[in-house]
Amino acid sequence: MADTVLYEVSDGLATITLNRPEAMNALNIAAKVALRDAARAAADDAAVRAVLLTAAGDRAFCVGQDLKEHIGLLAADRETGSGQTMSTVREHYNPIVRALAGAPKPVVAAVNGVAAGAGLGFALAADYRVVTETATFNTSFAGVALTADSGISWTLPRVVGPGRAADLLLFPRSITAQEAYELGIANRVVPADRLRAEAETVARALAEGPTVAYAAIKEAVAYGLTHSLDETLDKEDELQTRAGRSEDHAIAVQAFVNKEKPTYLGR
Repeated sequence: MADTVLYEVSDGLATITLNRPEAMNALNIAAKVALRDAARAAADDAAVRAVLLTAAGDRAFCVGQDLKEHIGLLAADRETGSGQTMSTVREHYNPIVRALAGAPKPVVAAVNGVAAGAGLGFALAADYRVVTETATFNTSFAGVALTADSGISWTLPRVVGPGRAADLLLFPRSITAQEAYELGIANRVVPADRLRAEAETVARALAEGPTVAYAAIKEAVAYGLTHSLDETLDKEDELQTRAGRSEDHAIAVQAFVNKEKPTYLGR
């Protein structure tokens, strides 16, 4: 992967690190391509059992689009009439969010500072968010005369409710880590010097867990949000049958009977 994004796999945990701290991890083209490729690699690698998404530096998780690069691309678009600037949603942001949210394994975001625009979108695409006490969150889009992207129009209303989502999108402003926790955007708030350790502990615990069941849980929750109760009950039956036939389930039951800690195989 390009050095704008670092990618490492260790003991079943893939760590993806946004690595432009000098630019508050703003997303230029190189970073978007590298993050897309890293997210896809983590989602597709059967050896990866959980994913940790984090960022370098102590100021920002990700402030979204690199507007310094963007303004130059906009000028080029106006000259050529190509409209290529907005293709970044289709080519970069959508695949990143699909890979994170759709990964058949848990994704943990460690938010070390500002999460704005697409940065907020990527954090919301994760299944669990550990954030520092000084982290802030901002939708940002309306502030530059844009609508939401990076999945935020889907994820944010489901986390905070449609009324609060509309408020945060129509009147973009920074909210604190504590406010984010109260809204459900943050799952855990920790001091800055404990962020990485805390997030890694969560991610590694998930990597050691029943990942077949975790994949089914993610699929069930996403399905239930857009289907009726009857349809969701049928989906639960399908997914529970799949999980019940897994080796992990047999291992868990035997370990429970033996009063032992199970060692899951992820199959």
